[in-house]
Amino acid sequence: MIEIKKIKVRDIVEYKNKPREVVKASFSKIGRQGAVLRTKLKDLTTGTVNSYTFRDSDKLEKIQLEKEKAQYLYEQGEDFYFMNLRDYEQFFLKKETLGNLTDFLIPDCKVDILYHKSQPINISLPIKMNFEVTESPPAEKGNTVDGGSKKVKIQTGLMVDAPLFIKTGDIIRIKTTDGSYVERMG
Repeated sequence: MIEIKKIKVRDIVEYKNKPREVVKASFSKIGRQGAVLRTKLKDLTTGTVNSYTFRDSDKLEKIQLEKEKAQYLYEQGEDFYFMNLRDYEQFFLKKETLGNLTDFLIPDCKVDILYHKSQPINISLPIKMNFEVTESPPAEKGNTVDGGSKKVKIQTGLMVDAPLFIKTGDIIRIKTTDGSYVERMG
């Protein structure tokens, strides 16, 4: 068990018998009322984010999730299929569980599978990944009102803001945490 004042963003805690990631944490102490921790916790099994408030006397259990390397295979309906690279066991996770991580899944890409009590519950992607640009409108000279960027479509179908010089067929690096452009790869 851990005191609430030691909880930080990105910690994994167990609350109401489910593993949850701390997305936001705001600790405050108001006079004689005692300390309060206002949090947003992401349920790692369903992907939902809810707000919770904890008092100074509350304690949470900080947990460690097991990670194993896996390979993304394919999508079928709302199910995304993966293969554990250690024992070649295949399994699937629902689209609602993965959330916006599905915007960055391309066949054969390597991911970390997060396990809780020997059950796969979610994935963890590399912070930056490379994608091919499949659609890019032509850059118009002098069109810099919006900061010199345009919307391009990457191979997963996600639309990304990129500089005007990016063309169809270019390989670009994208940050998977927020979907932002990082650099052109060549």
